[in-house]
Formats: sequence, structure tokens, C-alpha cells
Amino acid sequence: MDPHIAEAVKRPDLVSLRPDLVCLRFESMKLHSALGAVRHLLETGVVRPGDTLVDSSSGIYAHALALACHRYGMKCHIVGSTTVDRTLRVQLEILGATVEQVRPSEDLRLDQESRVRRIAEILARNPTYHWMRQYHDDIHYLGYREVAARLDREIPDGPLTLVGGVGSGASTGALATWLREAGRDVSLVGVQPFGSVTFGAQHVADPDMIIAGIGSAIEFRNVRHALYDRIHWVGFDCALSGAVQLLRDTGIFAGLSTGAAHLAAHWERRRDGARTHVFIAPDTGHRYVDDAYARHREAKDPDALKPHEITDLRDLRRPWSTAARADLRLPNSPRPADRRD
Repeated sequence: MDPHIAEAVKRPDLVSLRPDLVCLRFESMKLHSALGAVRHLLETGVVRPGDTLVDSSSGIYAHALALACHRYGMKCHIVGSTTVDRTLRVQLEILGATVEQVRPSEDLRLDQESRVRRIAEILARNPTYHWMRQYHDDIHYLGYREVAARLDREIPDGPLTLVGGVGSGASTGALATWLREAGRDVSLVGVQPFGSVTFGAQHVADPDMIIAGIGSAIEFRNVRHALYDRIHWVGFDCALSGAVQLLRDTGIFAGLSTGAAHLAAHWERRRDGARTHVFIAPDTGHRYVDDAYARHREAKDPDALKPHEITDLRDLRRPWSTAARADLRLPNSPRPADRRD
């Protein structure tokens, strides 16, 4: 029996779609990130019950942090983007979190930078608040250790290819790290939207793609570029096709990043059938109904889609490109300031 709903909601499902293709499905993946981080902060005495935790979020992490604070008796303050909709905001307020949203901006960089500036103002007035820094503090790796252990237990021995959105770097980076430390042969494939700076795609725009969650317009220090073996940049049309096909074939209703990961995993599987391929579904598809699933008739047959393979970021192009990470000229990713215990 779970002591709190957060412990139940965080538990993922492992769904075998084919003998060598598995979906790691979460209702809300970032609960692992938030619960693990808050628990570690309490255990190490960095914060105490009753303290206020603050962070910026486009939505999913806000809900995860609010539930983690509810679970451990903390206060929560969220600086949210305009993607925090009414349904989520009402939940956050009832859970006891305080929420403020920055002014709407069509420029994601300005949106993210304004949220960071607002947090700095809040901390200056409230020095006892603790900034969670989901994008930069590698304590957010800790909560995924148990997920990696389950993958190691339940997936037969042999080489794995793990496919998922890069985002803040904590989820895919942590799972690959823990699995490799357990001795598994893991190839890590990161999914990115066009326009994200994380792997150098900021010069290719995709106005339809919902970038928040799997990419970034600012640098995330939790992303360790060297962990990734291959990158797929997937546009809206391809991500939609992957998501619709996944729902049609398997009944799994998930977000756009899942559609992109599903598409990339199928391509990787065709390239190397000797590995078990696991792709991550980090959330459900409910918040994508109006902007994506309502256009399901536009979805293409994923088997008819293939990526443009590149070795130079100048050749990056929509709707789908891929490259081995070793072929890309990228800056060394800075290490987070905090130690991963």
C-alpha cells in the first residue's frame, strides 16, 4: 500500500509491443525527479519540513513538485509559463502551491529567461526559499535509479537502446547512467525538437512543435552531451504521426515527445535488430488533444517516413534529421555544481 498518491502515480508501466520493442510509460515521469530531489534535500538537511521550494516550469514539473511538497510537508511556489493551463493551475492551488505566470511571449527564450529572472527576484526577497533548479542541479538524477533497476530486472539480458526526449537531461541521462553502472550495454538515443539549443538546432525553426519538455531555448547544465550516442530531431508532423500510430496500434495515449521517441525507436530497431529498444512515454496525451491529436487525420504512415542523416549541423533540416553524437561539433557540457550522491 502506498503512503501517498505521488508514490502510486510515479510508478511506470513496462509494455511489450514486440519482442524487441518496449514502451516505458509514465503518467507523470517527473515525479521521480521531484520526489527523489526533495527526499535527498531533506535527508541531507539542506531543507526542513515547512520550508518553501521554488522553481520554474512549463507544466509537468510544476505538478510533480507540488505533489512532492504535499508528500513531504513542504511549501511550494511555481513560476509558470503560459502553458500552465487552468486545469493544472487549479490542481496546484488546491495542493497548496502558489502559482504565478510570466507574461505571454511568442519567443521561448524570452519566456524561459523571464521566468529565471523572476525566480532571482523572489529569492532576493525570500532568502530562506530553496530554488530546485530542475535544469541545473543533478540531484534530479537520483529518483530515476529505481526505474533503471526495474528495467535491468525485467528486460532480458543483452544490449539495450534507450530512446527518449532529452529535455533537462535528467531522465534519459540518469537512466542510461544507472543502467551502465549496473553493467548493461546501453546505447542512448536522445530526441530533440527543431529550435532547441541543446544539440545545436536553434537555427531551424518548427513553429508547430511544442518545444517545452524535450528541448530548450536556453542552456541546461543537467544535459551531459557525452552520454548520448545518437540524436534525432523530430518535427511536429512526424511526432504527430508517431503518436497517432502508437495510439492506433497499442492503445497508448501519450504526448508528442512519445510520438517522436516511438518513431525514432522504430528506425533504430530497423538499423539494429540485435538490441532491445525501449522508448519513453513521459506523460499522457490529454494536454495535446487540441493542438495535436485533433489533427490526427493529417498523420502519415510512420513506415513511409525516414530521417535525413547528417554529419554537419548546417545540413539539419525538417521534418526529421538524425546524427551520431560523435559526429557533431558541440561544446563540452558544463557539469552541475552539486554532487550526485
